[in-house]
Amino acid sequence: MKALMAAPMEPAGLSPADLEPIFREHHAMVFRAAYRITGNPTDAEDVLQTVFLRMLKRDPGAEPVGNMPSFLHRSAVNAALDLVRSRQNIRSVPLDELEPVLADPAYRRPDRVHGSGEIREWLRGAMARLNPRIAQMFILRFFEGKENPEIARLLNTTPGTVAVTLSRTRDRLEKEYRAYLGGVA
Repeated sequence: MKALMAAPMEPAGLSPADLEPIFREHHAMVFRAAYRITGNPTDAEDVLQTVFLRMLKRDPGAEPVGNMPSFLHRSAVNAALDLVRSRQNIRSVPLDELEPVLADPAYRRPDRVHGSGEIREWLRGAMARLNPRIAQMFILRFFEGKENPEIARLLNTTPGTVAVTLSRTRDRLEKEYRAYLGGVA
């Protein structure tokens, strides 16, 4: 049986020089995660800056980071959700209708552009209402296309927990979307 090698741990307190290689390696992933939630490149840049400034300001006595990509992705999701929550009066929206809209190319028909913008705004609000860990699972699965075992590994949980959480979240969001459309919730 092979011995498992522990992932390198990043110290809690980092100097700007220590943080630079981490930034260079992970800034694009942090930006993409933030952009998927905020839908705005300026807001995503703000989130990117916030995440790395928080890394600099971390208490040197804090627990070291064992999985830097997971830590930074979670930080980006949380910071982006905080930003969305702070900027919206949240309204209460069927995921089956959302997936094709989210996957539509930029050149889609003009009659769908307005509706898809409203749906995207509703979805951002819905993500802001979710528990951050649940929102991160949902974003990893439905926005980034990650499979349940990979999500489980990133979030240090089991694939079964991910599957159940995603199923319940999808059901909840579908019910909220029907209410948003004026249907029976």
